[in-house]
Amino acid sequence: MIRFQSLHKQFAFLWGAIAASVLSTSLVFAQPFPNKPVKIIVTAAPGGTTDISSRALSDILGKELGQSVIVENKAGGAGIIGIQALLAAPADGYTMAMGNIGPNAINYSLYKSLPYKMEDMEPITIVIANPNVLVVNPEVPAKTVAELVALAKANPGKYSFASSGRGQSIHMSGELFKTQAGIDIIHVPYKGAGPALADLLAGQTSMMVDNLPSSMQYIKAGKLRPLAVTSKNRVPELPDVPTMIQSGYPNFEVTAWFGLFVPAGTPKPVIDKLYVAVKKALDSPEIKQRWKDLGGWAVGDTPANTKLFIAAEKKKWELVAQQAKIEAE
Repeated sequence: MIRFQSLHKQFAFLWGAIAASVLSTSLVFAQPFPNKPVKIIVTAAPGGTTDISSRALSDILGKELGQSVIVENKAGGAGIIGIQALLAAPADGYTMAMGNIGPNAINYSLYKSLPYKMEDMEPITIVIANPNVLVVNPEVPAKTVAELVALAKANPGKYSFASSGRGQSIHMSGELFKTQAGIDIIHVPYKGAGPALADLLAGQTSMMVDNLPSSMQYIKAGKLRPLAVTSKNRVPELPDVPTMIQSGYPNFEVTAWFGLFVPAGTPKPVIDKLYVAVKKALDSPEIKQRWKDLGGWAVGDTPANTKLFIAAEKKKWELVAQQAKIEAE
């Protein structure tokens, strides 16, 4: 009898522990999203537009979500390393990646076997778009695109263009310039716009068709000379700088974009809540002014429309890669 009572007590204790565990788990899942810090994986090195926009957005986004937003750089491999880090995370909305036109559109044309596909991710929205800008180190004597082309043609292989990595819009813009101008310039890839700019400023490379936000501070400081922007119209922040179209290249128009993604399988209510918070952050006066100062603009379209936009961008850059005769690796 004593032994039976002891067993009864053990079973009662066991069932009580199980019930408490189930209740605790239920309460955790019942808590509204988010109930802990959110992370943004930056798919590039510090100093470029992907990094700048992530850090500028994180504080305001944190206020909208009611949780801190942590920024972590995962640079390298033309954004591939950062995307892999995103896809290794749980599909619960607590890990996003700040992708861009490179890993999320161009890469599909340049790599035969990417470790991811479009269907592996769901977009939240595009947070900033901007033109690129053709900049040269001040030691390069060219003051116009025509003068730069003349220099390059007179000195084949002497001049080089830096990029933030193979497949980024900076790289593809350089290839477009090379092809359309008929010049022999050497591509020097880096793990992000930050390292690329550092070498351009030091005179290790000659030029770069950089995202405007990451070059703007150096242009304003006189450390880089802008020759043209890649937008259809001139940029208000650089009114004296012509477009590539005005410089004699009617088919040269490039708009770089940067957006937030989560792993496929993330619950739709979580995606919707993230979108609402990001949209509110983008509509804030602070972000609007920050983007304007950088020469960019907020987009903030819905996840569904963003998905359609990215699919169209993928097709567009497939054609550009074919025209530039860039073979997939």
